[in-house]
Amino acid sequence: MSASPQAQAPAKASFKFPFWAQIVTGLVLGVLFGWIARSQDVSWLKTTLEQVGDIFIQLLKLAVAPLVFFAILVSITNLRKVNNAARLASRTLLWFMITSLIAVGIGLAIGLLTDPGAGTGLTPADGKEPKRHGSWIDFLTGIVPKDIVTPFTELNVLQIVFLAAVAGIAALQLGAKAQPVLNLAESVLELLQKALWWVIRLAPIGTVGLIGTAIASYGWDLIGKYATFTADIYIGSALVMFGVYPLLLWTVAKVNPVQFFKGAWPAIQLAFVSRSSVGTMPVTQKVTERLGVPKEYASFAVPFGATTKMDGCAAIYPALAAIFIANIFDVQLGIKEYLLIAFVSVVGSAATAGLTGATVMLTLTLSTLGLPLAGVGLLMAIDPILDMMRTATNVAGQAVVPVIVSAREGILDKEAYAAASSSPLDEKTTDTTTDTTAAPVPVAA
Repeated sequence: MSASPQAQAPAKASFKFPFWAQIVTGLVLGVLFGWIARSQDVSWLKTTLEQVGDIFIQLLKLAVAPLVFFAILVSITNLRKVNNAARLASRTLLWFMITSLIAVGIGLAIGLLTDPGAGTGLTPADGKEPKRHGSWIDFLTGIVPKDIVTPFTELNVLQIVFLAAVAGIAALQLGAKAQPVLNLAESVLELLQKALWWVIRLAPIGTVGLIGTAIASYGWDLIGKYATFTADIYIGSALVMFGVYPLLLWTVAKVNPVQFFKGAWPAIQLAFVSRSSVGTMPVTQKVTERLGVPKEYASFAVPFGATTKMDGCAAIYPALAAIFIANIFDVQLGIKEYLLIAFVSVVGSAATAGLTGATVMLTLTLSTLGLPLAGVGLLMAIDPILDMMRTATNVAGQAVVPVIVSAREGILDKEAYAAASSSPLDEKTTDTTTDTTAAPVPVAA
Protein backbone atom coordinates (compact mmCIF):
# COMPACT_ATOMS: atom_id res chain seq x y z
CA MET A 1 0.00 0.00 0.00
CA SER A 2 2.84 2.35 0.81
CA ALA A 3 4.25 2.00 -2.69
CA SER A 4 1.02 2.78 -4.48
CA PRO A 5 1.20 6.61 -4.20
CA GLN A 6 4.69 6.59 -5.68
CA ALA A 7 3.59 4.23 -8.42
CA GLN A 8 0.67 6.49 -9.24
CA ALA A 9 2.80 9.69 -9.22
CA PRO A 10 3.62 9.73 -12.96
CA ALA A 11 -0.04 9.24 -13.90
CA LYS A 12 -1.07 11.87 -11.37
CA ALA A 13 1.26 14.51 -12.79
CA SER A 14 -0.60 17.41 -14.31
CA PHE A 15 -0.25 18.45 -17.91
CA LYS A 16 2.72 20.77 -18.42
CA PHE A 17 2.34 23.72 -20.75
CA PRO A 18 5.76 23.88 -22.47
CA PHE A 19 7.61 27.17 -22.22
CA TRP A 20 7.88 27.52 -25.99
CA ALA A 21 4.10 27.17 -26.21
CA GLN A 22 3.72 29.85 -23.54
CA ILE A 23 5.90 32.17 -25.63
CA VAL A 24 3.90 31.46 -28.79
CA THR A 25 0.67 32.11 -26.89
CA GLY A 26 2.13 35.40 -25.67
CA LEU A 27 3.02 36.36 -29.24
CA VAL A 28 -0.50 35.61 -30.49
CA LEU A 29 -2.16 37.47 -27.62
CA GLY A 30 0.24 40.40 -28.05
CA VAL A 31 -0.66 40.74 -31.74
CA LEU A 32 -4.38 40.43 -30.92
CA PHE A 33 -4.37 42.97 -28.08
CA GLY A 34 -2.12 45.33 -30.04
CA TRP A 35 -4.46 45.20 -33.03
CA ILE A 36 -7.49 45.84 -30.81
CA ALA A 37 -5.76 48.76 -29.08
CA ARG A 38 -4.86 50.36 -32.40
CA SER A 39 -7.94 49.62 -34.50
CA GLN A 40 -10.44 50.45 -31.75
CA ASP A 41 -8.32 53.24 -30.26
CA VAL A 42 -8.38 51.68 -26.79
CA SER A 43 -5.94 53.96 -24.98
CA TRP A 44 -6.00 52.12 -21.64
CA LEU A 45 -5.14 48.82 -23.34
CA LYS A 46 -2.22 50.42 -25.18
CA THR A 47 -0.96 51.95 -21.93
CA THR A 48 -1.28 48.63 -20.11
CA LEU A 49 0.62 46.76 -22.82
CA GLU A 50 3.36 49.38 -22.78
CA GLN A 51 3.71 49.21 -19.00
CA VAL A 52 3.81 45.40 -18.97
CA GLY A 53 6.54 45.35 -21.62
CA ASP A 54 8.54 48.12 -19.93
CA ILE A 55 8.43 46.38 -16.54
CA PHE A 56 9.68 43.12 -18.08
CA ILE A 57 12.58 44.82 -19.84
CA GLN A 58 13.38 46.86 -16.74
CA LEU A 59 13.55 43.69 -14.65
CA LEU A 60 15.99 42.20 -17.15
CA LYS A 61 18.11 45.35 -17.18
CA LEU A 62 18.13 45.43 -13.39
CA ALA A 63 20.34 42.34 -13.35
CA VAL A 64 22.54 43.28 -16.31
CA ALA A 65 25.33 45.22 -14.56
CA PRO A 66 26.06 42.81 -11.68
CA LEU A 67 25.40 39.78 -13.89
CA VAL A 68 27.94 40.86 -16.51
CA PHE A 69 30.57 41.76 -13.91
CA PHE A 70 30.39 38.51 -11.94
CA ALA A 71 29.88 36.33 -15.03
CA ILE A 72 33.01 37.70 -16.73
CA LEU A 73 35.01 37.60 -13.49
CA VAL A 74 34.07 33.98 -12.78
CA SER A 75 34.46 32.94 -16.44
CA ILE A 76 38.05 34.23 -16.59
CA THR A 77 39.02 32.50 -13.36
CA ASN A 78 37.32 29.29 -14.52
CA LEU A 79 39.76 29.10 -17.42
CA ARG A 80 42.40 27.86 -15.00
CA LYS A 81 40.37 24.64 -14.75
CA VAL A 82 40.55 24.08 -18.50
CA ASN A 83 43.48 22.57 -20.34
CA ASN A 84 44.87 24.76 -23.15
CA ALA A 85 42.81 27.75 -21.91
CA ALA A 86 44.71 30.25 -24.06
CA ARG A 87 44.15 28.08 -27.13
CA LEU A 88 40.42 27.80 -26.42
CA ALA A 89 40.09 31.55 -25.87
CA SER A 90 41.93 32.40 -29.09
CA ARG A 91 39.94 29.84 -31.12
CA THR A 92 36.71 31.24 -29.69
CA LEU A 93 37.65 34.77 -30.71
CA LEU A 94 38.73 33.55 -34.16
CA TRP A 95 35.38 31.86 -34.80
CA PHE A 96 33.54 34.92 -33.53
CA MET A 97 35.35 36.94 -36.19
CA ILE A 98 34.85 34.36 -38.95
CA THR A 99 31.11 34.08 -38.42
CA SER A 100 30.76 37.87 -38.12
CA LEU A 101 32.56 38.30 -41.44
CA ILE A 102 30.24 35.79 -43.12
CA ALA A 103 27.19 37.51 -41.62
CA VAL A 104 28.21 40.99 -42.77
CA GLY A 105 28.91 39.57 -46.25
CA ILE A 106 25.37 38.20 -46.40
CA GLY A 107 23.97 41.52 -45.20
CA LEU A 108 25.86 43.46 -47.88
CA ALA A 109 24.83 41.00 -50.62
CA ILE A 110 21.15 41.25 -49.73
CA GLY A 111 21.33 45.05 -49.49
CA LEU A 112 22.97 45.36 -52.91
CA LEU A 113 20.38 43.08 -54.47
CA THR A 114 17.30 44.75 -52.99
CA ASP A 115 18.14 48.48 -52.52
CA PRO A 116 16.09 48.62 -49.29
CA GLY A 117 15.89 52.42 -49.21
CA ALA A 118 14.42 52.76 -52.69
CA GLY A 119 10.70 53.48 -53.04
CA THR A 120 10.05 54.16 -49.35
CA GLY A 121 9.05 57.78 -49.85
CA LEU A 122 11.40 58.79 -47.04
CA THR A 123 13.65 61.85 -47.39
CA PRO A 124 16.67 63.14 -45.44
CA ALA A 125 14.29 65.54 -43.69
CA ASP A 126 12.61 62.56 -42.03
CA GLY A 127 15.87 61.66 -40.27
CA LYS A 128 16.95 62.70 -36.81
CA GLU A 129 20.33 62.36 -35.13
CA PRO A 130 20.15 60.04 -32.12
CA LYS A 131 21.06 61.11 -28.60
CA ARG A 132 23.48 58.21 -28.27
CA HIS A 133 26.11 57.68 -30.90
CA GLY A 134 29.52 56.12 -31.15
CA SER A 135 32.85 56.95 -32.75
CA TRP A 136 36.17 55.14 -32.70
CA ILE A 137 37.57 57.69 -30.24
CA ASP A 138 34.57 57.25 -27.95
CA PHE A 139 34.82 53.49 -28.33
CA LEU A 140 38.51 53.30 -27.47
CA THR A 141 38.54 55.90 -24.71
CA GLY A 142 35.23 54.68 -23.33
CA ILE A 143 36.57 51.26 -22.43
CA VAL A 144 38.37 52.53 -19.33
CA PRO A 145 35.94 54.00 -16.76
CA LYS A 146 36.64 57.21 -14.86
CA ASP A 147 35.49 55.60 -11.63
CA ILE A 148 34.14 52.29 -10.40
CA VAL A 149 30.56 53.33 -9.69
CA THR A 150 29.52 55.13 -12.91
CA PRO A 151 29.67 52.11 -15.25
CA PHE A 152 27.12 50.36 -13.04
CA THR A 153 24.81 53.35 -12.55
CA GLU A 154 24.87 54.30 -16.24
CA LEU A 155 24.87 50.66 -17.41
CA ASN A 156 28.01 50.99 -19.54
CA VAL A 157 28.48 47.28 -20.24
CA LEU A 158 31.79 47.69 -22.06
CA GLN A 159 33.35 49.39 -19.03
CA ILE A 160 31.85 46.75 -16.73
CA VAL A 161 33.49 44.06 -18.86
CA PHE A 162 36.80 45.90 -18.55
CA LEU A 163 36.55 46.07 -14.75
CA ALA A 164 35.56 42.41 -14.55
CA ALA A 165 38.43 41.35 -16.81
CA VAL A 166 40.96 43.28 -14.73
CA ALA A 167 39.57 41.75 -11.53
CA GLY A 168 39.60 38.26 -13.03
CA ILE A 169 43.18 38.50 -14.24
CA ALA A 170 44.28 39.93 -10.88
CA ALA A 171 42.56 37.03 -9.11
CA LEU A 172 44.42 34.55 -11.30
CA GLN A 173 47.70 36.23 -10.43
CA LEU A 174 46.96 36.17 -6.70
CA GLY A 175 46.10 32.47 -6.74
CA ALA A 176 44.98 31.00 -3.40
CA LYS A 177 44.82 34.42 -1.72
CA ALA A 178 41.94 35.40 -4.01
CA GLN A 179 39.94 32.22 -3.38
CA PRO A 180 37.61 33.74 -0.73
CA VAL A 181 36.71 36.52 -3.16
CA LEU A 182 36.12 34.01 -5.97
CA ASN A 183 33.90 31.90 -3.71
CA LEU A 184 31.85 35.00 -2.95
CA ALA A 185 31.71 35.92 -6.66
CA GLU A 186 30.46 32.45 -7.59
CA SER A 187 27.79 32.59 -4.87
CA VAL A 188 26.63 36.05 -5.98
CA LEU A 189 26.52 34.88 -9.60
CA GLU A 190 24.35 31.91 -8.66
CA LEU A 191 22.07 34.23 -6.68
CA LEU A 192 21.74 36.62 -9.64
CA GLN A 193 21.04 33.79 -12.06
CA LYS A 194 18.40 32.37 -9.73
CA ALA A 195 16.68 35.75 -9.50
CA LEU A 196 16.93 36.22 -13.26
CA TRP A 197 15.30 32.82 -13.80
CA TRP A 198 12.25 34.18 -11.98
CA VAL A 199 12.18 37.11 -14.42
CA ILE A 200 12.64 34.79 -17.39
CA ARG A 201 9.59 32.79 -16.32
CA LEU A 202 7.61 36.01 -16.82
CA ALA A 203 8.69 36.13 -20.48
CA PRO A 204 5.29 34.98 -21.84
CA ILE A 205 3.61 37.89 -20.04
CA GLY A 206 6.38 40.25 -21.16
CA THR A 207 5.85 39.01 -24.71
CA VAL A 208 2.21 40.10 -24.65
CA GLY A 209 3.25 43.60 -23.59
CA LEU A 210 6.22 43.99 -25.96
CA ILE A 211 4.55 42.62 -29.10
CA GLY A 212 1.27 44.33 -28.26
CA THR A 213 3.01 47.69 -27.84
CA ALA A 214 4.82 47.29 -31.17
CA ILE A 215 1.56 46.59 -33.02
CA ALA A 216 -0.44 49.26 -31.15
CA SER A 217 2.24 51.94 -31.65
CA TYR A 218 3.38 51.26 -35.20
CA GLY A 219 0.67 49.15 -36.82
CA TRP A 220 1.07 47.39 -40.13
CA ASP A 221 1.32 50.66 -42.09
CA LEU A 222 4.79 51.44 -40.75
CA ILE A 223 5.93 47.88 -41.34
CA GLY A 224 4.69 48.17 -44.91
CA LYS A 225 6.64 51.38 -45.42
CA TYR A 226 9.81 49.60 -44.35
CA ALA A 227 8.77 46.30 -45.92
CA THR A 228 11.91 45.71 -47.98
CA PHE A 229 14.30 46.67 -45.18
CA THR A 230 12.40 44.60 -42.60
CA ALA A 231 12.30 41.60 -44.94
CA ASP A 232 16.03 42.00 -45.63
CA ILE A 233 16.85 41.90 -41.88
CA TYR A 234 14.71 38.83 -41.29
CA ILE A 235 15.89 37.02 -44.41
CA GLY A 236 19.55 37.85 -43.74
CA SER A 237 19.28 36.75 -40.13
CA ALA A 238 17.46 33.57 -41.13
CA LEU A 239 20.15 32.76 -43.70
CA VAL A 240 22.83 33.09 -41.04
CA MET A 241 20.91 31.27 -38.32
CA PHE A 242 19.44 28.45 -40.42
CA GLY A 243 21.97 28.35 -43.25
CA VAL A 244 25.46 29.38 -42.17
CA TYR A 245 25.35 27.99 -38.63
CA PRO A 246 23.99 24.54 -39.64
CA LEU A 247 26.56 24.35 -42.45
CA LEU A 248 29.39 25.07 -40.02
CA LEU A 249 28.03 22.58 -37.51
CA TRP A 250 27.76 19.92 -40.21
CA THR A 251 31.09 20.49 -41.95
CA VAL A 252 33.36 21.87 -39.23
CA ALA A 253 31.98 20.47 -35.97
CA LYS A 254 30.75 17.23 -37.61
CA VAL A 255 27.52 17.23 -35.57
CA ASN A 256 23.82 17.16 -36.44
CA PRO A 257 22.57 20.76 -36.92
CA VAL A 258 18.96 19.80 -36.18
CA GLN A 259 20.01 18.54 -32.77
CA PHE A 260 21.66 21.89 -32.08
CA PHE A 261 18.40 23.77 -32.59
CA LYS A 262 16.54 21.27 -30.41
CA GLY A 263 18.91 22.08 -27.58
CA ALA A 264 19.42 25.81 -28.22
CA TRP A 265 15.84 26.76 -29.04
CA PRO A 266 14.87 27.88 -25.49
CA ALA A 267 17.61 30.54 -25.57
CA ILE A 268 16.82 31.60 -29.14
CA GLN A 269 13.11 32.09 -28.48
CA LEU A 270 13.77 34.01 -25.26
CA ALA A 271 16.24 36.26 -27.10
CA PHE A 272 13.59 36.96 -29.75
CA VAL A 273 11.15 38.12 -27.08
CA SER A 274 13.46 39.92 -24.65
CA ARG A 275 15.77 41.53 -27.24
CA SER A 276 18.64 41.23 -24.77
CA SER A 277 21.66 38.96 -25.20
CA VAL A 278 22.79 39.63 -21.64
CA GLY A 279 19.33 39.00 -20.23
CA THR A 280 19.25 35.68 -22.08
CA MET A 281 22.79 34.75 -21.00
CA PRO A 282 21.87 32.31 -18.18
CA VAL A 283 19.63 30.37 -20.56
CA THR A 284 22.26 30.49 -23.31
CA GLN A 285 24.90 29.10 -20.97
CA LYS A 286 22.58 26.37 -19.75
CA VAL A 287 21.62 25.15 -23.23
CA THR A 288 25.25 25.35 -24.34
CA GLU A 289 26.28 23.07 -21.48
CA ARG A 290 23.39 20.75 -22.34
CA LEU A 291 24.76 20.56 -25.87
CA GLY A 292 27.89 18.92 -24.47
CA VAL A 293 30.18 21.93 -24.08
CA PRO A 294 32.26 21.57 -20.87
CA LYS A 295 30.90 23.81 -18.12
CA GLU A 296 34.29 25.44 -17.43
CA TYR A 297 34.65 26.46 -21.07
CA ALA A 298 30.97 27.41 -21.53
CA SER A 299 31.16 29.68 -18.47
CA PHE A 300 33.85 31.64 -20.33
CA ALA A 301 32.63 31.49 -23.93
CA VAL A 302 28.97 32.40 -23.34
CA PRO A 303 29.48 35.55 -21.20
CA PHE A 304 32.26 36.59 -23.58
CA GLY A 305 29.92 36.07 -26.53
CA ALA A 306 26.99 37.82 -24.84
CA THR A 307 29.02 41.04 -24.73
CA THR A 308 30.92 40.79 -28.03
CA LYS A 309 29.29 38.25 -30.40
CA MET A 310 26.58 40.11 -32.34
CA ASP A 311 26.03 38.71 -35.84
CA GLY A 312 22.53 40.20 -35.98
CA CYS A 313 23.06 43.62 -34.36
CA ALA A 314 26.68 44.23 -35.36
CA ALA A 315 26.98 42.55 -38.77
CA ILE A 316 23.74 42.05 -40.72
CA TYR A 317 21.95 45.12 -39.40
CA PRO A 318 24.62 47.83 -39.84
CA ALA A 319 25.46 46.52 -43.32
CA LEU A 320 21.85 46.74 -44.48
CA ALA A 321 21.18 49.96 -42.55
CA ALA A 322 24.20 51.69 -44.13
CA ILE A 323 22.93 50.79 -47.62
CA PHE A 324 19.40 51.88 -46.66
CA ILE A 325 20.56 55.25 -45.35
CA ALA A 326 22.86 55.75 -48.33
CA ASN A 327 19.85 55.18 -50.62
CA ILE A 328 17.79 57.81 -48.77
CA PHE A 329 20.58 60.40 -48.71
CA ASP A 330 21.61 59.57 -52.29
CA VAL A 331 25.19 58.66 -51.35
CA GLN A 332 27.08 56.21 -53.53
CA LEU A 333 28.96 53.45 -51.71
CA GLY A 334 31.91 51.68 -53.29
CA ILE A 335 34.24 48.79 -52.56
CA LYS A 336 36.13 50.88 -50.01
CA GLU A 337 32.96 51.58 -48.03
CA TYR A 338 31.87 47.94 -48.12
CA LEU A 339 35.25 46.85 -46.79
CA LEU A 340 34.97 49.44 -44.03
CA ILE A 341 31.54 48.06 -43.08
CA ALA A 342 33.06 44.58 -42.82
CA PHE A 343 35.94 45.92 -40.73
CA VAL A 344 33.67 47.76 -38.30
CA SER A 345 31.40 44.73 -37.96
CA VAL A 346 34.26 42.37 -37.10
CA VAL A 347 36.28 44.70 -34.87
CA GLY A 348 33.70 47.02 -33.34
CA SER A 349 30.95 44.57 -32.38
CA ALA A 350 31.75 44.98 -28.68
CA ALA A 351 30.18 48.44 -28.94
CA THR A 352 26.73 46.83 -28.88
CA ALA A 353 27.57 45.22 -25.50
CA GLY A 354 24.60 42.88 -25.41
CA LEU A 355 21.97 45.53 -24.65
CA THR A 356 18.63 46.05 -26.28
CA GLY A 357 19.13 47.94 -29.51
CA ALA A 358 22.12 48.51 -31.81
CA THR A 359 22.14 52.30 -32.15
CA VAL A 360 25.72 52.74 -30.96
CA MET A 361 27.01 50.15 -33.42
CA LEU A 362 25.08 51.71 -36.30
CA THR A 363 26.34 55.22 -35.52
CA LEU A 364 29.88 53.84 -35.28
CA THR A 365 29.46 52.37 -38.76
CA LEU A 366 27.92 55.53 -40.21
CA SER A 367 30.59 57.79 -38.73
CA THR A 368 33.30 55.54 -40.18
CA LEU A 369 31.67 55.73 -43.63
CA GLY A 370 30.99 59.45 -43.38
CA LEU A 371 27.22 58.95 -43.73
CA PRO A 372 24.84 61.37 -41.95
CA LEU A 373 24.05 60.25 -38.40
CA ALA A 374 20.59 61.73 -38.88
CA GLY A 375 19.88 58.61 -40.92
CA VAL A 376 19.60 56.64 -37.69
CA GLY A 377 16.35 58.48 -36.93
CA LEU A 378 14.80 56.91 -40.02
CA LEU A 379 15.08 53.47 -38.42
CA MET A 380 14.21 54.16 -34.80
CA ALA A 381 10.46 53.56 -35.16
CA ILE A 382 10.90 50.14 -36.73
CA ASP A 383 13.82 49.15 -34.49
CA PRO A 384 11.93 47.04 -31.89
CA ILE A 385 10.52 44.79 -34.61
CA LEU A 386 13.96 44.38 -36.20
CA ASP A 387 15.68 43.86 -32.87
CA MET A 388 13.77 40.67 -32.11
CA MET A 389 15.26 38.77 -35.04
CA ARG A 390 18.67 40.41 -34.65
CA THR A 391 18.97 39.34 -31.01
CA ALA A 392 17.79 35.80 -31.76
CA THR A 393 20.59 35.55 -34.33
CA ASN A 394 23.10 36.96 -31.84
CA VAL A 395 22.24 34.33 -29.24
CA ALA A 396 22.23 31.48 -31.74
CA GLY A 397 25.77 32.47 -32.72
CA GLN A 398 26.82 32.72 -29.08
CA ALA A 399 25.83 29.06 -28.64
CA VAL A 400 27.12 27.83 -32.01
CA VAL A 401 30.73 28.94 -31.59
CA PRO A 402 31.39 27.10 -28.28
CA VAL A 403 29.96 23.94 -29.85
CA ILE A 404 32.22 24.31 -32.90
CA VAL A 405 35.33 25.03 -30.83
CA SER A 406 34.59 22.18 -28.40
CA ALA A 407 34.06 19.74 -31.27
CA ARG A 408 37.25 20.85 -33.01
CA GLU A 409 39.23 20.50 -29.77
CA GLY A 410 37.77 17.07 -29.01
CA ILE A 411 36.13 18.11 -25.72
CA LEU A 412 32.49 18.08 -26.85
CA ASP A 413 30.35 15.46 -25.08
CA LYS A 414 28.66 13.84 -28.10
CA GLU A 415 26.24 11.85 -25.95
CA ALA A 416 25.06 14.97 -24.16
CA TYR A 417 24.75 16.74 -27.52
CA ALA A 418 22.56 13.95 -28.86
CA ALA A 419 20.34 14.03 -25.77
CA ALA A 420 19.89 17.82 -25.55
CA SER A 421 16.28 18.39 -26.48
CA SER A 422 14.32 19.85 -23.59
CA SER A 423 13.67 23.38 -22.47
CA PRO A 424 15.57 24.34 -19.31
CA LEU A 425 12.47 26.14 -18.07
CA ASP A 426 10.38 22.98 -18.17
CA GLU A 427 12.57 21.03 -15.74
CA LYS A 428 13.45 21.00 -12.05
CA THR A 429 17.10 21.85 -12.12
CA THR A 430 17.31 23.16 -8.58
CA ASP A 431 15.82 22.16 -5.25
CA THR A 432 16.12 18.51 -6.25
CA THR A 433 16.15 17.15 -2.72
CA THR A 434 12.74 15.61 -3.32
CA ASP A 435 13.65 14.22 -6.72
CA THR A 436 16.74 12.08 -6.57
CA THR A 437 16.14 10.45 -9.92
CA ALA A 438 16.89 13.50 -12.03
CA ALA A 439 19.38 12.79 -14.79
CA PRO A 440 22.27 15.13 -15.64
CA VAL A 441 20.84 15.69 -19.12
CA PRO A 442 17.06 15.22 -18.89
CA VAL A 443 14.91 14.44 -21.91
CA ALA A 444 11.84 16.48 -22.65
CA ALA A 445 8.60 15.15 -21.35
